[in-house]
Amino acid sequence: MGVRRSFGETPRWPLLAALVAGMLTLAQAPARADPLVFSPCGDATAAGFSCATLPVPLDPSDSLAGTISLKLERAMAGPLPSSDAVVALAGGPGQAALGLGEFLSKAIEPALATRDLLVFDQRGTGQSSPLSCPALSAPTTGTAAGALEQCALQLGPERGRYTTAASVADIEAIRRAGGYRKLVLYGTSYGTKVALQYAERYPQNVEALVLDSVVPSDGPNPFSVPTFQAIGPALAELCSKGACTGITANPLIDLRRLIDRLRRHALSGSIYDGSGRRHGSTLNEVGLLGILQAGDLNPALRALLPAAVRSALRGDPDPLLRLHLLSEGLIPNEPSEPPIEGPQAIDETLFVDTSCEELPFPWQRAGSQPQRLAEALAALRVLPGSDFYPFDASTALQDSLVPACSGWPDASPAPPATGVLPDVPTLILSGAQDLRTPTANARMVAAEIPDAQLEIVPYTGHSVLGSDFSGCAELAVAAFFAGAPVAPCKPASDRFSPTPITPTMLAYIKAPAVLPGNPGKTLAAVLDTFLDLDRQVIGATLQADGELPSGSSFGGLRGGYARLSSSQLTLKDFSFVAGVQLSGVLPFSGGALQSAPIRIGGSQASPGTVRLGAGKTVAGTLGGRHFDVEVSRVRLARTAASAPEAGWSGERVAFRIPGLARLG
Repeated sequence: MGVRRSFGETPRWPLLAALVAGMLTLAQAPARADPLVFSPCGDATAAGFSCATLPVPLDPSDSLAGTISLKLERAMAGPLPSSDAVVALAGGPGQAALGLGEFLSKAIEPALATRDLLVFDQRGTGQSSPLSCPALSAPTTGTAAGALEQCALQLGPERGRYTTAASVADIEAIRRAGGYRKLVLYGTSYGTKVALQYAERYPQNVEALVLDSVVPSDGPNPFSVPTFQAIGPALAELCSKGACTGITANPLIDLRRLIDRLRRHALSGSIYDGSGRRHGSTLNEVGLLGILQAGDLNPALRALLPAAVRSALRGDPDPLLRLHLLSEGLIPNEPSEPPIEGPQAIDETLFVDTSCEELPFPWQRAGSQPQRLAEALAALRVLPGSDFYPFDASTALQDSLVPACSGWPDASPAPPATGVLPDVPTLILSGAQDLRTPTANARMVAAEIPDAQLEIVPYTGHSVLGSDFSGCAELAVAAFFAGAPVAPCKPASDRFSPTPITPTMLAYIKAPAVLPGNPGKTLAAVLDTFLDLDRQVIGATLQADGELPSGSSFGGLRGGYARLSSSQLTLKDFSFVAGVQLSGVLPFSGGALQSAPIRIGGSQASPGTVRLGAGKTVAGTLGGRHFDVEVSRVRLARTAASAPEAGWSGERVAFRIPGLARLG
């Protein structure tokens, strides 16, 4: 039985320990032949960091092939560089890390009391000699495989020098130039693959590993089999503790039923844009899979899915079609200014290059594109259909990089076989609802490292330290670097509980006892409308990784629009329940809506006004009947497990690390 290693342990014999430590320092401390020279960054987003540029060989195996420049940031633990350092590795492949230093330092703060933090843009991304490929930005006129083949030719032979193995060599160059003895490698998503490959190649230089949302060193699976196998467990947890009572008895079976229909014909319906204009919209199996995948980055999307699927099965496709647009970042409509590229952006060229060069595709690398596709299809056919349930192998193929990368001419050797991982303190974090890097990956890697500690965080998806609202992952990191055992997460409830099925008609809404008849149904519909808008705003805010710009506009599910500015909410015939429309202006003060009259109209509504604000009561006149009642006495559309208000937390929500590892 192994002994768990912890930080801060001291040997029993001080003199012997001092001698051994001295010998290790002499043997392992790298020479500072070409030390890094850091200077102020001159960037407000890099407060507390200094910056440096390190030239490294383009080809780590051939120093005469030229160089590229790596851009780094460093936050020092003290007045002098520390002996060991933490290296933070972002996702993708293709995500720049510079600009995320402040967030990364908070996530790994317990490790930084005695260690410097190093953040850098991996080669080909951000400010580290980024790649560019005109073929990927040109209008699509042919196949994806053709576009990627053209991109490869535009990049030339250098495309084979942007692999994970090359990034591993860069980390070693950074360690040596920085004069660091050992590294704590903190990786998220694709960054864990880089960390694992470094640990395999340079085990003597690794002090510890913190792996968040694991990609195995030889992954990811080209057909995403672990992702499909994680769908059932993720939905089961989402609906646990009766959370889906009143929505569905089995969300996985609902999903399969809908997929069966989509195989016959795409789902068709309507959506309304931010100006209230109606558009036709469709959804197929790949689009449905995309909603699921986006949901492991956004808990609001996960919460909206079971009811939206159920509505589609009942003949109301619009909630699911709107959810699809929300998952793709197309809701809300934003002001016309061009979006600002933040540090969360993925370099598409680098993503394609690294992925096509080194994913474990089931084909001979020297084969032609038709030969490669034939071999991939043969490999896919032997996999059991259960590997992809509730989807099928055809959807897996369409959603994969297999068709696109089949035309990519490799310019690098095949990735090396996986090696042995070092026996070093290791913390592995996995979200129980993570689909792109499922917990099965984390368990597999944990089994390869003696005494690795695995923390599975409930109700959490991808990029655990960035998206865990419970604080469990944060406690795990603190315990790990304190040398204490990592305790399992405490039982928790889902902050984003599944939402109820959307009412299609006013007749399906129950009037409160305090206001019977159609006026009461109208009042309940009005409150449901505001609740739905709140959910859409929260979902869009999380999807955008930040506050929405002033002027963001949401189309109503059944028509009209709602526009948010820094000072007010404007409603124009905004409709959530067919035949009930809201119009008016509600001012903001201190981030909260202020009381103001809202005009109620529509073919099914009892017309009148409702005064709604931040308080616990609602008043007004509907259908000639005056009312002044507590909101809690109006039964809104809700599940059996939800609170009477049927909403999510009213607190402002934001991910701890914006945009970390969006694709990887």
